[in-house]
This record gives sequence, C-alpha cells and structure tokens, in this order.
Amino acid sequence: MKTLLPYVSTPDDLRSLPAELLPGLAREIRDFLIDKVSARGGHLGSNLGIVEITIALHRVFESPDDVIVFDTGHQTYVHKILTGRRDGFDTLRCRGGLSGYPSRQESPHDHLASSHASTALAYADGMAKARRITGGDARAARSVVAVVGDGALTGGVAWEALNNLGAARHRPVIVVLNDNGRSYAPTVGGCAGHLGRLRAAPGVTVFENLGLRYLGPVDGHDIEALEQVMRTARELRAPVVIHCLTRKGLGYQPAEQDLDEHLHAIPVTDPATGRPLSPRTSTWTHAFARHLCALGERRRDLVAITAAMPGPTGLAEFGRRFPERMFDVGIAEQHALASAAGLAMSGLHPVVAVYATFLNRAIDQVLMDVALHRLPVTLVLDRAGITGPDGPSHHGMWDLAALAMVPGMRVAAPRDAVRLSELLEEAVEHDGPTALRFPKAAAGPEIPPAGSVGDVDVLSSTGQDVLLVAIGPMAGPCLSAAAMLSAAGLGVTVVDPRWVIPVSTDLRKALCGSRLVVTVEDGIAASGAGALVRQVCVPGQHVLNLGLPCEFIGQGSRSELLAEAGLTGQGIAYAIRKELNRWPL
Repeated sequence: MKTLLPYVSTPDDLRSLPAELLPGLAREIRDFLIDKVSARGGHLGSNLGIVEITIALHRVFESPDDVIVFDTGHQTYVHKILTGRRDGFDTLRCRGGLSGYPSRQESPHDHLASSHASTALAYADGMAKARRITGGDARAARSVVAVVGDGALTGGVAWEALNNLGAARHRPVIVVLNDNGRSYAPTVGGCAGHLGRLRAAPGVTVFENLGLRYLGPVDGHDIEALEQVMRTARELRAPVVIHCLTRKGLGYQPAEQDLDEHLHAIPVTDPATGRPLSPRTSTWTHAFARHLCALGERRRDLVAITAAMPGPTGLAEFGRRFPERMFDVGIAEQHALASAAGLAMSGLHPVVAVYATFLNRAIDQVLMDVALHRLPVTLVLDRAGITGPDGPSHHGMWDLAALAMVPGMRVAAPRDAVRLSELLEEAVEHDGPTALRFPKAAAGPEIPPAGSVGDVDVLSSTGQDVLLVAIGPMAGPCLSAAAMLSAAGLGVTVVDPRWVIPVSTDLRKALCGSRLVVTVEDGIAASGAGALVRQVCVPGQHVLNLGLPCEFIGQGSRSELLAEAGLTGQGIAYAIRKELNRWPL
C-alpha cells in the first residue's frame, strides 16, 4: 500500500492497522496538515505536536462510547481526520465549512464545542458523574478522557476540577497531559516548574498529592508506549494523569525553528518556508503596541499584564523593553484582573490586554475587584466585534453589553490608529477603570474629524434628518451610508463619540435636533452602546440600533459576517431607508 491515510477514515480503520505501519501514518498526517492548513490558515503547531497521542487515543479507546474531550479545541485537527472529516479540510474555517474546533454538529465524536482553555477537566468530571448516575454499570464502566495541555493548567478552572477529581477515587476520568512547555507562549508559573522537574527526574507529583494516580512521563511521540500506558490507565478505573512529553510543531522544520510561537496559528502560508503568502499589514494590535511602548518610556507607573498571549495582544515588545513591568500570568484572566487591582491599589496603572472574548471569563473581577474600588485599571480588548474564522466562541461581541453594566466604567472605541493613540493616552490618565476596544483587522487610513461637539467628533454633516452615531470601526461604513443617503436628498450627520460608555454630556448635545438617531456597533445591538443612547434620547426621537444579533454567529471572514449583519455602508443605508418608511420625517 503506497499510502495509508486514504484508507483510514474511522477509528475502526485505525485499530485494524498493524502497529508497524503507524509511524508511517503519523508522517502522512503531518504532511496532510502542513498542506491543508497552509492553504487555508489555522492552528498548525499544536496539531503537529499531538499526532501520536491522537492515534493512540483512538486505538485504545472506542470513541464515541468512550468520551474523548479536548482542551483547547484547536488541537483537534488530527481527531477530525481520524473520525471521517478528512475531506472537509478544503473548507477549514470557511463560512459553512469545517470548524477549526470541535463541533457537536459535525460528528458524534465531538462531545463539546471546546475552544476556551482549562475547561475540559470540569466537563469530564461532570460526564463521568452522569454516566454513573444514569447509565448503569456498563455505561459507567466506559472511560472519559480529557486531553489537556500544560498551558491549560495555568487556568484556575482546571485546578478546581482536579481538586474534585482527586476526591473521587472511583471516577474513571483519564487526564492525558500533553506537556510541550507552551500554550501560545512558553508556559509560566509554579506548575510549569513542577512539570519541568518531573521531565528531568520523576518524583512525587502534585497530582498524587491531590489524590489522582500518575503515570509517566512518557514519550508523547512513541505510539507503542502511549498505547501501553493508556491501557494501564483504563484498567485502573480511577482518576489518573498520563504525563506525555511532546514537541509543538514536530515534523515541520519552519515550526520547530519558530522559537517564539512554533507556528501556533498561521495565515495562508507557503508550506515550503512557513512564511505568509500575503504581506503583513499594519493592524490595530501593531498600533497599540507602538503607542504603549511610547507611554512606557514616559510613565514609570505603567505596567502590562497578559494572559499567556504577549505576542497576539501586542505586549511582547513592551515586555522586551520593560521586563520588570510586564507580567504573563498564564491562561488566567480572573487572576489577571484581580492582580491588576492589587497593582492599582499600590500606586501603579495596569494595562491588561486580552482578547475581547476572554474578558467574559473575568467579568466578576471587573465588577467586584476593579470597579467596586474605582481603580485605575485599563483593559485593552483586542479582537473586539467579529473576528472571523475562529467562529462563535471567539467573536468578541459581548464586551460592550457586559461593560455597559459596570458602574464607573468608561469604554473607548477608536475609529482609526490616530484615535487609538489619543484614547489610550486618555485612558491611562483617568483615575478609574477604563477599556479600549478594537477589531482584528488592518487599522486602515485615518478618518479626520470635520468638526466637533465637545469631545464628540463630527465626521460629516449634510443636515439633521438623520444622526448616525458610529461606534469605533463602524465609522467607515457609516460615512459610506451617509454619502448614499445624502445623494438621495436626506440630511445626514455622522458623529463618533470616541468614549462610548457611558453616554457623555457632549453626545447628548449632539443628539438634539435629529428626528432619527441611528447607532451602529459591532457588538450586540440590543444591549450595547446603542442601547444606552436609546435610553437618553428625548421623547419623540426615533432610535434605530444597528449591530449584531444576540445569537452565536458562525465562522466566516470578517467582511462576510459584517455584511450578513447589515454592517456595511449599503446595509446601513438600506436599514435607515426601511426605518424612514415606517417613521416618515
């Protein structure tokens, strides 16, 4: 047989293969991943590193009767290949195509849509409990396997689950610890140090002290050894940790040599070199990174915090220039915000940079640790709004709705890189909590103001029939819509409030005199910044809030998804015309 991969579409196919053919299959899977992920973009390094573990899992355990859950879900490409979805990789992360994460809609082998780290152990704990209660002896005897990375163990939720599993001596949850010394960045903290010592010289482990059995360390690229230790773990019928040592990006020289990120996530790429095919553009993240470093030169009280993502959030250069003022806390957003509160209480001004979707995990700390004490902490929310091909878990669309309810919180949404710099300066000067949000996109050209109403920028004005309130990057589409409407004889004014939460006195002034007020945001239309504007409009004013629907939005390009939501110039103009037909001026 010249190649194996075309003949392996199910776990049954995999189990029928002789053991001596498995290393060749692993090589074919790596070649397939390099080819397909380079063509579409996606998570490469993490999947190259877990090939042998996934093969062993599907040979030892009988999915889906034995449950296998992955934490984080971007390491499931090999699992998808082995469970009948190889042909879908031509549509990986495209609109309507194969998800880059587990998907319950795609396959019975995917038990959850895992995409945020550190949760798989809690899912597994609950699934094992449920099987014991509802399934009888036969179902309860099936294994529940959670695949976690060492990076995931920097998150507190993982340790809450381990605490519970350790007290459940007869709960058959198997924790496959994929230890490659990294999450996105090198793993940090005391747990990383403990695992490093175990790699060098096995001894008594924290897992055993918590009450779990421990097997390993085992070579995570030795399929025979992995199968043997997994069978041993299955027979124990108890909570057990299998400690597997792997190399992220294994088998692909560009990834192995990429010491910063091991080609963790890539755009469309030349597979021969690992380099992007399209030239890199200046993004919002780049603009933020440059100005934060400039602020760091001037302000010794400025400190930066990242939750395991210094590069993607723009903090890496700040960390290189001011290492004593940069803190990577691991995948621990709750700790990041509570620690920031402590720093602020002690006279410093923390800047906490996270993806907007991950802020959801720390809303309690924003409320009760930062805002309750009215502390000068600045949140920088990267990937706000529609992010694109990572799908519903990664769209940063909830931040405005969540922060709108936080007393004393001020939120800025820059429309261009110039405003980003201005608003960041204002944020770190403020004596209370602030947030700055921007999208995953090219920063685009500057949109200079044509005038102002106090702190509110007037971007264009042909009259007062319609007032368009543009929230951050929606300024461009709003100006396009205004041009279309003005050409049809309507008087339209476009304003950018800059600070969008709370509604400022200056914005209230700008609202006066317009019969129809239209707010446009790439957040939840019903409960974000526009909803606050609606509350302060005077009786008789008609208000139209445009934005994203309150539902989980699928994967696709940012432009596709914004168009579907009507957040283009043409879509905004259409919605306004429709509204005017209902409420003639």
